[in-house]
Amino acid sequence: MRKRIKRISSRILVQGKYRPKNPSKYKGDPTNIIYRSSWELTVFKYLDNNPSILKWASEEVFIPYRHPLTNRISRYFPDCWLRYKNNKGEIVETIWEIKPKKQTVPPTVPKRKTKSWKYNAEQYVINDAKWKACRKYCDRKGYSFQIITEDILKHWSTIPSL
Repeated sequence: MRKRIKRISSRILVQGKYRPKNPSKYKGDPTNIIYRSSWELTVFKYLDNNPSILKWASEEVFIPYRHPLTNRISRYFPDCWLRYKNNKGEIVETIWEIKPKKQTVPPTVPKRKTKSWKYNAEQYVINDAKWKACRKYCDRKGYSFQIITEDILKHWSTIPSL
């Protein structure tokens, strides 16, 4: 596992390549698993080490969606696809997107609309379009879709059951 730390303004981004302990569980090239945040790294470790996970992948699936700002068809690569055995013994497939909670809700309109607010508002609109397309895709395939935020990750001190 190689980590690269980048500082962008006041934020520190952790990114690198994840090397799975169980490469046979990975759907795709297990030597090219890229994480773009410490939260993604946490999820990858969870997927790799959880015995209920049968297969998993990171950004190996793409979903076409209409970009709300350009009106063009774009491709959305969700963070994770996974196949697992749930508590009832059923095989389930799902797609996860890993995002900070603040990026999953529309930004409040401030008195003064700054460049930062405009950027965050645009990102929310784009993400919302991606997630709507992903939900439709998941409905067609019989998958579930979940956005994983820090509210979920903070309870992962031990590996939870699915």
